[in-house]
Amino acid sequence: MLNRSNQPRILESEQLAVQRPERAKLLNGISLSVLNAGDNEVTRVDLLMAGGRWQQKQPLQALFTNRMLREGTRRYNAVEIAEKLDYYGAWLELSSASEHTYATLYSLNKYLPQTLDILESVIKEPVFPEKELGVIVDNNIQQFLVNSSKVDFLAHRGLVKALYGEEHPGGRLVKAEDYRRITPSVLREFYDRYYHSNNCSIYLSGKVTDNCIRRIESLFGCEPFGTDFRTPEKKKYHPASTPEKRIFIERPDALQSAVRMGMLSLDCNHPDYLKVRVLVTLFGGYFGSRLMSNIREDKGYTYGISASIMSYPGQGVLAIGAETANEFVAPLIREVYHEINRLQNELVSDEELSMVKNYMLGDMCRSYESAFSLADAWIFVQVSGLQDTYFAEALDAVKEVTPQEIRELAGRYLCKENLKEVVCGKKMS
Repeated sequence: MLNRSNQPRILESEQLAVQRPERAKLLNGISLSVLNAGDNEVTRVDLLMAGGRWQQKQPLQALFTNRMLREGTRRYNAVEIAEKLDYYGAWLELSSASEHTYATLYSLNKYLPQTLDILESVIKEPVFPEKELGVIVDNNIQQFLVNSSKVDFLAHRGLVKALYGEEHPGGRLVKAEDYRRITPSVLREFYDRYYHSNNCSIYLSGKVTDNCIRRIESLFGCEPFGTDFRTPEKKKYHPASTPEKRIFIERPDALQSAVRMGMLSLDCNHPDYLKVRVLVTLFGGYFGSRLMSNIREDKGYTYGISASIMSYPGQGVLAIGAETANEFVAPLIREVYHEINRLQNELVSDEELSMVKNYMLGDMCRSYESAFSLADAWIFVQVSGLQDTYFAEALDAVKEVTPQEIRELAGRYLCKENLKEVVCGKKMS
């Protein structure tokens, strides 16, 4: 009989078998990476263009240029694009980040010729129609005004502004009037500068067939496309943090307060980054973390509190976030410092560190088990400037970090004097 009082034995991963993409250069110089994995007849196509918030000349330029690609081309209007994608069971996702913009197409293999034709038109010949842009701008302004009444939104804005300063793209806050400055000509300028074959990378993932690769080569890889073939500039910015440690943003009608604490931290290329990830996970990166166990489970100050490293070019941000009743703001912040002190002065037990390691190793295995998550992982490696050995190094860092290293890293990188405290909510008397 199975004895259910004994938990199953935990097996550690000896190595992380992350499938590498097959890489090739197309005739026009575009880099093509293929991750052929999975049994379902579905393919995902990712087009990456270097150039994002760090390169834009005014707020929202990169975001709206990418967002408007699907709102009309020389061949199709917005309705036709939406209807065709819906008819073929495809999904087109458009997004932008610090230094890159992305167009991601999910398509059934049997309809790839049709859906790739739409993708080609969206990438190569958008027209940025004024009417559709006006509607989208109005909708985004309304959403911005709604968000601006939320304490968590305001607290996050307050934190990044305090850490980076208004001259840094990471701390430059969008205002309502910035939306009105977005015009078709503003978008066309950004598009002409960054959307071209000399600035493009393509990832194919899923059940990738030879026909799919040939179709990609035919549509995107033979002739150069675009108008400006200069390589995007790599811009560097220097943070200008505010000297204030405590920042309060008043919302008199708030039922609870949002607390955001943070400091400038490491980017993912730093040699200590991978082991600091273990420290941050132990501190507040999963449900059994120190912050959750103390502030949620023991003290009951909040339903959830977390800590994470947000990756930005140059310097990332170590951020701690929670929402709590107004009267619990001060004790919640006090307990955060208490947990930092414990990590800096006490050795974590082997049992607790083992639990964190097993959680992270399991999460890593889940993250690389499907073709699409593999594509996400390799895209992260590319845009972050990492090496192909990153996954093996991440595994080794988790397995090898010791309690002594955790304490040393906490003393070095959990600097209480650098931690900004931003609270948005009702002022307590």
